[in-house]
Amino acid sequence: MKNIVILVSGRGSNMQAILEAQLPLKVAAVISNKADAPALEFARQHGVATFTLSHRDYPEREAFDRAMAEIIDGHRADLVVLAGFMRILSPWFVEHYRHRLINIHPSLLPAFPGLDTHARALAEGVKIHGCTVHFVTNQLDRGPIVVQAAVPVYPDDSEATLAARVLAQEHRIYPAALRWFVEDRLTIAENGAVRLKSQGKSAGALLVPDLVD
Repeated sequence: MKNIVILVSGRGSNMQAILEAQLPLKVAAVISNKADAPALEFARQHGVATFTLSHRDYPEREAFDRAMAEIIDGHRADLVVLAGFMRILSPWFVEHYRHRLINIHPSLLPAFPGLDTHARALAEGVKIHGCTVHFVTNQLDRGPIVVQAAVPVYPDDSEATLAARVLAQEHRIYPAALRWFVEDRLTIAENGAVRLKSQGKSAGALLVPDLVD
């Protein structure tokens, strides 16, 4: 069984979805850069080891990342999962976990990278919004896309209602993507495209709601 380590900064609702999904993997540890992150208590309640490292205790970004890596590597993580971890990672960290570092972003990348995605989507008047699971690279929110989920944008949507609709899909596709990873069904082509091995064939990353088994 493969091990994952999850990095969080806040409530960790995607972490909760992963822990409750009964995936064929072990969540070996949860690490937060904030001691008061609600995600830590939820992880403890599920018997997961938790660690807190304050980035303010380190002189530079890479020093903090190397301290995290010591914990991650000590748990023999096959995959590092970002679940609301609100820190930009150093190039050293990203390269250290190349193709083993995954994130979920609340937009249909490459649209709306960065923060305030729902407000920006509403301001642009888009008709479809969503979320994206992707491997992390040194380009912000531009790594190889694993899977995306789309939701409609309604004329009377607020930022809160749109965010809630997207979050429900995040809780579906993140566990699915992790399952595919631990089952060795994901491959990354030379051009960066992610392929999903399905029933002996390679299929592109899927746009839910129709997830494969």
